[in-house]
Formats: sequence, structure tokens, C-alpha cells
Amino acid sequence: MRVTRITDLDIPQLADYTQLTDVALRRVREPEEGLYLAESPKVIERALRAGHRPRSVLLLEEWLPRVEPLLEAFPDVEVYVGESDQLAALTGFHLHRGALASMHRPQARDPEALLRDSRRIVVLEDLADHTNVGAIFRSVAALGADAVLLTPACADPLYRRAVRVSMGAVLQVPWARLPDWREAGPMIRDAGYELTAFALRDDAEDLADYVDELPERLALMFGTEGAGLTHRALAASTRAVVIPMEHGVDSLNVSTAAALALWAVRTADARSGAGSVSVLGARA
Repeated sequence: MRVTRITDLDIPQLADYTQLTDVALRRVREPEEGLYLAESPKVIERALRAGHRPRSVLLLEEWLPRVEPLLEAFPDVEVYVGESDQLAALTGFHLHRGALASMHRPQARDPEALLRDSRRIVVLEDLADHTNVGAIFRSVAALGADAVLLTPACADPLYRRAVRVSMGAVLQVPWARLPDWREAGPMIRDAGYELTAFALRDDAEDLADYVDELPERLALMFGTEGAGLTHRALAASTRAVVIPMEHGVDSLNVSTAAALALWAVRTADARSGAGSVSVLGARA
């Protein structure tokens, strides 16, 4: 790696790190420019372990000894070192976690390939909150599902906040973008999945009853915060499931609901002796 002490914040090499707090701008810019940001040495390490390539690194001086060993295989990567106030002026926030890496985005995965290689997947429709997306990816990794499929309008799993909240799980869990529902619904069904919608419908089954007898291939689908699943998504689903509430509460946060559903499915699979054939690695 090559170390450069920052003297000028306007050099073009630092452009990847500008205006990081402008969510609308970054949501468009990062995919178009083929980059994402990994925040903290731990997340940078996970990105590198996942085979992702760094473009450059931005950090505080005291974090240089921690990051240097991670970049031994990348001698041409530039590491920009600055003072706390400099980096805050550049990025728009104080770099509490010490380091940011601009990473090349990995090649997009084929959703049909993920469907072929999986048994338990999560489908996210149009989630807008990156925190919820990151939290769901963390639950998927922790509770043994195989992959995540996202609708075209769903928030970017590689946005900085989603990566951070997931503790790097978005770099570990295979994911892909679906086409619109006219193609996505038949694609999921033709791959042999029961597409189960979590929705407040009159015909929705209690989750506790639903997991008593699970299909060989299962896709759990969750909708956007507030409005929930669209009519197109519900029309594509095979069954509907609900988590019963008490004390006048109508529903849980989507990331909490996903975690409960994944735990219930994993527990039922363990009871029945059904294992997962995860793309992350074999599990009995």
C-alpha cells in the first residue's frame, strides 16, 4: 500500500468519500460508479475476505497499524491519512470507527442461480430503510438462511449504513436483484419455492402453526416499512403468515419480524432434521 498524508481535500482521488451523509446522492452515485464504502477495520477485513477489491482507504493516523496488515496483498492501493477535522470536513461526519475503504462493487449475482443453490431464502420488497436491510442480512447470516433476493426498488445492501448495521453480513450472504413481479413471481415458483408473504390478511396463518410442516424450498417475503407488501407481491405469493400481536400492537418492525420468522424456521428444520444447503457453506 502507498500512504499519503492529506494536505488538500479537493484532490480528485478523494472524490469517493465526499458528501457521505447525502443519502439520496450516494444511493445513485455509488452503484453508478461501481463502488461501495466499508466502514471500520472489521468490516474492511470482511470485505477483503469476501474477495472484494479496494479502490482506496481513508483513515486516521492511529488506525494505520491496524489496517496496514489487511492491505499486504494490495501494494498499489493508496491509503489517505488525515486528521479528525479534515476527515469530518470531507465526509460530513466524524470518523468514529477510524477507517473507511472505497471498494469495487462485486459483480451482480444471477437470482436464478441463487434460487437453484438455496433452500431457505428471504425476499425483501421495496424496503427504504438501510438500517432494516442491514439488520435483516445480519439475521439471515446468524439464523442460517441461504440468500436474499431484493426487488428493484429495495434499498442498497452495500450502502454504508446497511453494511455497518449488518456487521459485514451483506458481504457474506449471497444476494441478487429480482426483475419486476411479472417475471419474479414465476421465477421463484418455477424454482420450486413456496413464496410465503408476511402480511396482515384475514387468511394469514399463525407463524407457530405454519412452521409445523415446512416445504422443501421456502421463500419468506417481507414488505416495505409502513405499507407492507404490494398487491403484486401478494398476488405472487402462495400463502400468508402473521405473527400474532397483543396489547393493541398491530405489527413488529420488519427486521424484528424477519428475525423471528427465521428463528422459527430454523427451529422447525432442526426438529425435523432438515438441513440447509447454504451458498455460504454446507450446514448439516
